[in-house]
Parts: sequence; structure tokens; C-alpha cells
Amino acid sequence: MIYLDHAATTPVPREVADAMYAVLTERFGNPSSQYPLGLDMKKQVEAWRKTVADALGCGPKQLYFTSCGTEGDNWAIQAACWQNRHLGRHIVTTAVEHSAVLETCKWLERQGYEVTYLTPDGRGNITAEQVLAAVRPDTALVSVMMVNNELGNIYPIADIARGLAVKNPKTLLHTDAVQGFLKIPFTAGALGADFITISGHKVGGPKGVGALYIGPRVRNPRPLLAGGGQEGGLRSGTEATAQIAGFARAVELRTEGLADKLTHMADIKAYAAEQLTAIPDCQLISDGTAPHILAVSLAGWPSQNIVNDLGGRGICISAGSACHQGKPSHVVAALKLPKRVAGGVIRLSFGPETTRADIDACVRALREHHDTRMPML
Repeated sequence: MIYLDHAATTPVPREVADAMYAVLTERFGNPSSQYPLGLDMKKQVEAWRKTVADALGCGPKQLYFTSCGTEGDNWAIQAACWQNRHLGRHIVTTAVEHSAVLETCKWLERQGYEVTYLTPDGRGNITAEQVLAAVRPDTALVSVMMVNNELGNIYPIADIARGLAVKNPKTLLHTDAVQGFLKIPFTAGALGADFITISGHKVGGPKGVGALYIGPRVRNPRPLLAGGGQEGGLRSGTEATAQIAGFARAVELRTEGLADKLTHMADIKAYAAEQLTAIPDCQLISDGTAPHILAVSLAGWPSQNIVNDLGGRGICISAGSACHQGKPSHVVAALKLPKRVAGGVIRLSFGPETTRADIDACVRALREHHDTRMPML
């Protein structure tokens, strides 16, 4: 199998699985229990929290474990609106956010909020000036993703934060950094966002665990779940200790030689772009500079047919976000591409393990697909 869909999920290294197995079978104590097995696990959870927090560039007490990026996005948006409920009922976001953000905003619209959805240019870019121009005195929240999960475009979160401090200091800022964490360099402190969402399975960790950074400007955050008081009383429920252990171990592994890994992924992406655009009708569709995501279009060839064909050959790519489940991509639609181009968009995404040989095999398969099948768009 050749795996070129790291933006959807990532392989779990054996060291991560071993860390989880040890917790599941030997160190299985409930962190809320008061005997040694539970107390030891409580210490371990806090040690793992520090590992992830250090990689994010924040204090451990600012990091709260969640079940996934979707949960973190939901929690952040609702907590921000709750804090600023007396400021106003206006939200600024983009039309190319992850569905976890867009669907939460749509839900809030049904509760009486007004949402401004900013459209990118034809290359997928969103500017800080564009975001700030949409901010009003009654804007409770701005939510802009760090890296677009389908295009690889990096959005200027730090510039937006600085602009908000001048235009409307009470407006809170959330960024979905699921595709940015350990993919592009940043720290929570320097970024300036009030909420930062990350996810474990995008960096070699297991599915079922993520984290939400909550910054110092958020006063008495609204709890996500009421109950026994876990996660500082903000997200009650017994901690998913094995998943947290795996998340922390994955972060440790990913941060070892991280600069070299990012350089490798960027080199692989550049090589893939060069090889793919040599195929007739294949073109880049965005200005995405994140090192691990490449979006191209094989114009005239339906993307789902391409994905199915390559999947049958043991090559995993995607036609967009895995969360769309076969539905047309709202991200591609927002670019307003010609129909033939939009219908042929595919995404390749890379990890530290990806090789040039993987790219060569994918390019050969795409050439064969192009040469043996008639275009349908």
C-alpha cells in the first residue's frame, strides 16, 4: 500500500501503540481514584498534558484534552459566544473552514446569531485585512483555520490577532490548528489566538483524542460537560488515558528532528507538484504552502473515479476532506473554478515517511488513468 492521505489520518508508530497497550493492560487506573494505581495515573495524565502543551508552546493548565478536533472546535466557538454574549451576536469565519466550524456556526445562526462567511480568492487565499474588515463592534468571535485541510493554504492568524487587538479587543479569536500543529512552526503564545484546536491522529497519535488551548483572555470558560470535575471542571468524564498516552508519545516522536521532517515533507511536495503537473490536463489549484498538502486537478476526469481507481491499485489519495463522505467539497466550490477543473480536484498529503518512490508510483497510476479512460466532465 502507498499512503498519500496524511491530512485525513496518519499511521500510528509501534512506539505509540506500545504506550497505549501498557496503559490498557498494566497501568489502567482511573485518575480520579485515591489508591496508588489511580494516583499514579493522575500524575501520568498531567505529565502527558505537559508534553503536548510544551509542543504547542503553552502552559499545561491552558490545555484541555478532548475526544477530537470536532469537539474542540464546537467547544471553543460556543465558549467564546457565551463569554461575549453581552457584546453581540455576530461571528466572522470563512467559507472554507472544516465542517466542525461551519456546522457549529450554522447551528448558532438558528439561535439568532449572524455569521459572515468570507470567501477566498481563486487560489484559496484569505487575508488578515479581509477578516478585519468584516469585524464589527458586536462581533463576538472570529474563527479562522490555520491551514486549510484541502488546499494547504496557511492563513495569517497572528496578523488577525494583532488587528483585533486594535479594532475590537473584546472579540475572541479561535483557530482550528488541526492541520497546523507540528506541520508549520508556531507557538500558542506568539500566535495570539484565544482558542486553538489540535488533534492526535493527524500527528501519528490514535483517533479519539485531541486538545483545546484556552488562553488567558477567556474568563471562566463555559464547561463543555458537567459531571465529576475532570479537566479542571470544564470537561467532566473519566479521562481516555490510553489515547492521551498515545497522543503524548506521538508528539514526542514527531518533535524529534521536527525541522528535518518538515523540510522532507516540503521537498516531497515540491517533487510531487513537478511530476504531477507534467501529466496532461493536470494543474495546481491553490497557493497552499503548508508542507504536507498538495491539491491538483486532473481537469475533465471526475475526482471520485480517480480515487476509486487508484484505491484499487493500493494507492490512497482523496478527493477532499475525509469528513465529506463523498459529498461535493464546499472548499473547492468556494474557489469558483471552471466545472471541468473543479470536478477533477484531488488531494495528496504527505508525512515524514513518504518517499519519492511513493510519488513515482502515484504518478504512474495517474498517467495510466489519464491514458486509458475517457474524460467525463
